[in-house]
Amino acid sequence: MDTALVWFRRDLRLGDLPTLRAVAEARARALGLFVLDDRLLRSSGEARRGCLFRSLAELDEQLDGRLLVVKGDPVDVVPAVAREVAALETYVSADYGPYGRKRDAEVAERTRLVASGSPYAVAPGTVLKTDGQPYRVFTPYFRHWLEHGWEAPIGTGPATVEWLNPDEVRVRRATIPASGSSGCAAGEEAALKRWEEFCGYGLGGFSETRDRPDLDATSRMSVFLRYGNIHPRTMLHDLARCSSSGAQAYRRQLAWRDFYADILFHRPDSARGNYDRRFDHIRYDTGPDAEEAYRAWCEGRTGFPIVDAGMRQLRAEGWMHNRVRMIVASFFVKDLHLPWWRGARYFMNQLADGDLASNQHGWQWTAGSGTDASPYFRIFNPTTQGEKFDPDGEYVRRWIPELRGVRGKAVHTLRDGRPEDYPSPIVDHAHERREALARYAEIKKF
Repeated sequence: MDTALVWFRRDLRLGDLPTLRAVAEARARALGLFVLDDRLLRSSGEARRGCLFRSLAELDEQLDGRLLVVKGDPVDVVPAVAREVAALETYVSADYGPYGRKRDAEVAERTRLVASGSPYAVAPGTVLKTDGQPYRVFTPYFRHWLEHGWEAPIGTGPATVEWLNPDEVRVRRATIPASGSSGCAAGEEAALKRWEEFCGYGLGGFSETRDRPDLDATSRMSVFLRYGNIHPRTMLHDLARCSSSGAQAYRRQLAWRDFYADILFHRPDSARGNYDRRFDHIRYDTGPDAEEAYRAWCEGRTGFPIVDAGMRQLRAEGWMHNRVRMIVASFFVKDLHLPWWRGARYFMNQLADGDLASNQHGWQWTAGSGTDASPYFRIFNPTTQGEKFDPDGEYVRRWIPELRGVRGKAVHTLRDGRPEDYPSPIVDHAHERREALARYAEIKKF
């Protein structure tokens, strides 16, 4: 039999994996490979690295210890391993991110890459307008995305192909690093279990409760999707059997994930810069006061309870509820007048589920510099947001022990007094709202 290299990246699973089907159809035996890429590891915080290492450990266990893990630059390492085992082809799930595309193009110059599938239900660049241009607005993209549809899950597993023993390969093998103190679940088994549990108890009411951080009402599937422990088409297949409003709302969230990946694919510059280039001219605060405000935001001591609760949850869990992500991002950009990409960079360092496309464009949606059609007047009031989505104050009290003696909704306003060990607000929201609107008005002329 010929030998094939299966290079795992953001597809750390064996079920519903197109690369395995492609190898089986080629009647080849396979060597499983993962490359510990310093460039990616350096940009990942402890929580994200921990989930990666746990996923790798489970994958290696599924393969009975036959996952070859090496350390180095994939451009050098992958062709070297392919030559060592005389692999005619290296099979991958396509990568559509800016770094991944560049890396794969360089690898393809030195060994034959065969891409099968992607981390998305509908691959970036697939859903286009009738004139062949990409969509800039979510709603028409979503309609076309639904019409296009996606492939059904495929039946693959560890026995789909014959796996080579990496001990027979003369390449220096790396040890899968310890996962550290991060407590997030990771791996294919955990992903399937979590998804089954959520479908059983949380999906039906998802549309009504998904904005409530005080409730355990979200799926927490983002980490599993980040590392491909489960494929979105597996989830969409299950959702198709549900007619509830919750299932429809959840399907829409998966479409947002594909949409942001599509935006980044067509505009790779938007990973670091404004999608709407007019925002290149907006004024941001600088200097010592701005730096102190940044530190207060990171540490959860802004004096705005819902903001501080979210930032403390992020530091403790490597995760934050999506509604709270929008609240703290709005506060960062529109109350503190700091550049969105600085907040996005902090999120990517802290989040276990940090995904470049979703993170960067979620921040730009909030900042107004992205694909959103109404950026100027959406400025979240952190107090009223807290009252609306944490109506009894349970979320705030969970993460801010200084406020556990304040009962009910009063924890958001602290009208009856502020505990001595909890800081006063670092800004006046009403004033900063007016200032944000004034700054946005300045760039309309561009």
